Amino acid sequence: MLDIAQEPLTPSILKEFHKILKSSTSDSRKQWFNVGEYKTRPNVVGGIKTTPPGKVATEVDRLIANYNSKTQNSFEDIIDFHYKFELIHPFQDGNGRVGRIVLFKECLKNNITPFIIDHEHKLFYYRGLKEYATESGYLIGTCQSAQDAYQAMLDYFYPAN
Repeated sequence: MLDIAQEPLTPSILKEFHKILKSSTSDSRKQWFNVGEYKTRPNVVGGIKTTPPGKVATEVDRLIANYNSKTQNSFEDIIDFHYKFELIHPFQDGNGRVGRIVLFKECLKNNITPFIIDHEHKLFYYRGLKEYATESGYLIGTCQSAQDAYQAMLDYFYPAN
């Protein structure tokens, strides 16, 4: 991810992240699983139906084209992309992990302090995704909190002189 952090986001990048994440796992031994490719079976996240398999490629292409149409994306744009990616849920499994790798990559690309959703932020992150459509502030605030924690770690290991 670091090697391609400055490259525009593409469906191929998403698929490559998924391939790296899910190769050599028990899922990769399932014929229907499709490591590094979009899902072939419907799935649900948090009780919410996601994009049907036959529409995933079109929806991902549309999401990425819209996102890449800006020369610079804000923190809020990156979070919004992540939410919409999770609603599509293009892979059979591993969507959250792929999505969080993309969050980190896109923060780096847009000169924004990146962040990691750690154990402390995990439940707030899930709540933020669940409530995003009616209250985006939960997810944005959780990500900002995680960003503050990451910045504190950077400051500790790389203090400004």
